[in-house]
Amino acid sequence: MTGSTAPDNPPVHASTFDIPHRIAEIRRSLSSPGIRMDQDRWSGWSLPVRTLPLTRDETNAFDRTDQALRHSWAEKILLFTEASHLRACTLLLVVCLACFLPGFAGLQPLDRSEAQIAQVSRQMLESGDFLVLRFQDEVQHARPPGIHWLQGASVLIVEALGVVEATGRIIIYRIPSLIGAVAAVLLTYWAALVLARRREALLAAAFVASSIILMIEARLATASAPLLACMVAVLGGAARCWLARGAHRLPGSALLIFWSGLVLGLLIAGPVALVFAVLPMLALSIDQRSVRWLGLLRSWTGLAVVVLGVGAWIIAISWRSGAEFLLAAAAEVSTARAGLWVPPGALLALSLVTFWPAAILSALAVPFAWVNRRTDVVRFLIAFVVPTWIVFEIMPVKAAADVMPLYPALAILAAIALTRGFVGPHRRLAKITSLLLLLVPALLALGIPLAGRYMGDGMLARAMPLVFLAGLISLLAWFYFLKGAVIAAAMTGVLSAMVLSLGVFGFVQPLLRSMQVSESLAATQTALECPEPMAGTLGYREPSLVFLMGSGLAMPADGVEAVAFLSAGECRLLFVERRHQHDFLRALDRASVEPALLTRLRGFNAAELRHVDIGVYIVRD
Repeated sequence: MTGSTAPDNPPVHASTFDIPHRIAEIRRSLSSPGIRMDQDRWSGWSLPVRTLPLTRDETNAFDRTDQALRHSWAEKILLFTEASHLRACTLLLVVCLACFLPGFAGLQPLDRSEAQIAQVSRQMLESGDFLVLRFQDEVQHARPPGIHWLQGASVLIVEALGVVEATGRIIIYRIPSLIGAVAAVLLTYWAALVLARRREALLAAAFVASSIILMIEARLATASAPLLACMVAVLGGAARCWLARGAHRLPGSALLIFWSGLVLGLLIAGPVALVFAVLPMLALSIDQRSVRWLGLLRSWTGLAVVVLGVGAWIIAISWRSGAEFLLAAAAEVSTARAGLWVPPGALLALSLVTFWPAAILSALAVPFAWVNRRTDVVRFLIAFVVPTWIVFEIMPVKAAADVMPLYPALAILAAIALTRGFVGPHRRLAKITSLLLLLVPALLALGIPLAGRYMGDGMLARAMPLVFLAGLISLLAWFYFLKGAVIAAAMTGVLSAMVLSLGVFGFVQPLLRSMQVSESLAATQTALECPEPMAGTLGYREPSLVFLMGSGLAMPADGVEAVAFLSAGECRLLFVERRHQHDFLRALDRASVEPALLTRLRGFNAAELRHVDIGVYIVRD
């Protein structure tokens, strides 16, 4: 059955804020199945989109939520912000700032990958070599250069603005991640506009912004947040191509965003970007039994751009390094995921935390996806999630951020199911499942004091009020869900995440002084009072210490080498971890040098989840 309906997003006037009128309007738009022409307001291009009709259960659920909707503060906010793209994007920026900025400047280098990536970028700037990347003396053959170029550009821009010693400040290297996280949220809104109504696009983007994993990655100088932005750009471009198949052309802006996202994604993450981009489109082509629909992407032109963009770097570095680059890169890529085996399903279970609070709503939307799997929109979203997720679940070693580029598609699917009356307390086991809305605040409210006491920072009671407040807000979100006000529940969950970000990163994190081991060690360098002190470390070999003290940091392998380092000259500093103390003192007995013990520093190594005790030895003259 085919038919047409009025556009889902008519211009919002004052009369539209009459909520009963809005309810009737939504019901009419949902209950008319068939093909309609939906306007892509970012390009003026009309794309065919299949509507998703309400089932009888969904219609009854919609009737039961009328009263809750009439008095919902969330409905009033959404009615106001969905009136224009400017209002919607302004609200999303507010959510981003609340979720990403607290504690951004004061967070010390924590993640090993962050410190190593930032140090490689720093050495790239210091050496002026933008092709052959190094961490100290080790060449990083398998590391794509994109994130380092972005971080290098960030440092150069900040230095041009007059900031001194920008190369030694970790916050400067985090700017591309912050920009990438905000861009990912806004691109999710752009991508969802062609797959759903404006309200659903707004909700989906808010879900991405408030996810725990993006809050973390936006504060780390890693490639995850910029890669997410690139893959959402690919998602949005592919969605327009999929829904417009049979048309003569796509808007130039959509093509530009798609191919720019793919090229930059390849430069940032290498072959991993192809997994996120190619596998979904391959699945859709198999479903269509044809690849003709990809012609709208101007595939040959786009592939030429990819070859020119990525191939130029490969040719340049191969010319510099010869066959060594290709052989070493192949070897490193093939062993990149060697390690302890993690069972399949771990990422799915972990997503309940990393994609909170939207993960719970996404789980409740799974039946909706199954019922509507034949429709173009849902079929596209399934193709962009399921095949790639399976690939990463099969991988022996998994990281929490591996499947983060799949979360925007899940968010869009959850937003569609929410607004169309499918998700609610009337569904089987929904009331019990919705208890997971309390999961993350509850875990943090219990875990932070225990972790603080274990690490030696106390119960952190002064920093906990906002964490408890976030828990109360998540409890309110659960109550909203039980009453059938699922939109209010979703937005309350986003609000809880915003408060949680302020509480954890703005108040709890600065009090975790035991985790600032590298910063404390670097600060002891001033005790030497000489212009060019030399420093080394025995046992404690964290990349964060290398970044804070510079690439000249020596790393002796044993006590003999450590004593030889101290004996090699004046004005030297050596950090000796307690596990290597006996070996160091035994080698010191046979040497002529007599270093002085300046102090002992005790803390907690977050990368290895253990306490450390480090002696600081100095030789002044």
